Amino acid sequence: MTIPSSIADLRREYAHARLDERDVSPDPIVEFARWFDQTQEAQLPEPNAMTLATATAAGAPSARIVLLKAFDDRGFVFFTDYRSRKGAELEANPLAALVFYWGELERQVRITGGVTLASREESEQYFRSRPLGSRLGAWASHQSRVIPGRAVLEADLREVGSRFTEGDVPLPPHWGGYRVVPEAIEFWQGRESRLHDRIRYVREGGRRWRVERLSP
Repeated sequence: MTIPSSIADLRREYAHARLDERDVSPDPIVEFARWFDQTQEAQLPEPNAMTLATATAAGAPSARIVLLKAFDDRGFVFFTDYRSRKGAELEANPLAALVFYWGELERQVRITGGVTLASREESEQYFRSRPLGSRLGAWASHQSRVIPGRAVLEADLREVGSRFTEGDVPLPPHWGGYRVVPEAIEFWQGRESRLHDRIRYVREGGRRWRVERLSP
């Protein structure tokens, strides 16, 4: 295998901060909230962008970037079209992995767990907070479906706009939220010489978590 030198030579030294199990909260949600607050203080672009990995029932994986829209001790919430590829995979195999990467802070967070539907009330509340164009788009687009060209999508959007002329766009039955209920959460802090700090929380039942350090 030939690796282009321009890629092989890409490297940086991590020296921004350190992560010690003596300093972290015993609750990973509290620790995540602290880290997330720091991303906002640092004015990082779209700190709520996360990789969502899902898999078919047979285990074939897929991944994409989605936006975190809420989190609490129940889990991490994002919204999408239930008919999308991720929706079909989550219906067949309700397990997922999330990854946040905040390169400016030399940090990432990895989350794995089961997935449940957010309540219809939660989906309704969030949907009504979206801009009008996004609400109309949720009706016009059948996410992940093959279409012959963009003109079809734009025609569907015009048709939807003609139906909801008053601007009161209801929540589509095919659209809503998913909640990733974490079973493990890993906090990764880049360190010198690739000897990174990795602190993992593993759920032991209810609100109890085991905190452990992983070798980099």
